[in-house]
Amino acid sequence: MRKLIIGNWKMNGLSSDLDEIGKIAEGIAEFSDRVEVMLCPPMTLLERAAARCRGSDLKFCGQNCHFDPRGSHTGEVSAEMLADAGASAVLVGHSERRIDSSEDHDMVRLKAEAARRANIIPIICIGESEHERESGYPVETVMYSLRVSVPDGSPSHVVVGYEPAWAIGTGRTPMEDDIATMHAHIRRGLIDRFGESGRLVRVLYGGSLNLKNADGILAIPDVDGGLVGGASLKAESFLAVIAAAANVASLQSARSVV
Repeated sequence: MRKLIIGNWKMNGLSSDLDEIGKIAEGIAEFSDRVEVMLCPPMTLLERAAARCRGSDLKFCGQNCHFDPRGSHTGEVSAEMLADAGASAVLVGHSERRIDSSEDHDMVRLKAEAARRANIIPIICIGESEHERESGYPVETVMYSLRVSVPDGSPSHVVVGYEPAWAIGTGRTPMEDDIATMHAHIRRGLIDRFGESGRLVRVLYGGSLNLKNADGILAIPDVDGGLVGGASLKAESFLAVIAAAANVASLQSARSVV
């Protein structure tokens, strides 16, 4: 299974940054056999970026969607609109959406179901706040979020992103042992719910992932890729993380053959 690296530009990017996206699309070609790459530009750039990079290995992802296909929802965008603009996936449940827009697990599940309806992949984000971590029940918190946020039905074409909210944009990351423990619990939860199909769901790590820590984090068992924030804004730094993911994928593939 290839590693999956997703760059989330959040509320960043103007028309002048389309050249940077073009550089990313060109630069990932040498890694495409080991790494799948998605980019989440702002909605204002999505359609133009997808058109510019058509024919490349770079895929595009929305940052959010509404659960209805259309209607009186000022300022919102549907999963169908994202697909029409060129997206093949969408983030749902990102910690910033959960905090800033008070999105709960039920809302996230509805959005994931909407993504399926539009035939795009839901990237379902789950994680714990610093308060929940310090309370001593981070695993229970994350597992509850997993149970409620991930919809019923086949888990095919679903991706789960573990992102400790306290690490997002702070430069702080959990210890590798803590990441390994959480990902092992998530994997077990997926298998318990979906059977052997749960082994095929890619589980990503997100939370201040960058070149300095990518080698170690991406080599952790059950870490199938990563969500990258600030480091994805420039082609040079994003491609460096992608190269690290490709290196880890090569090493893991070699070990599996032995």
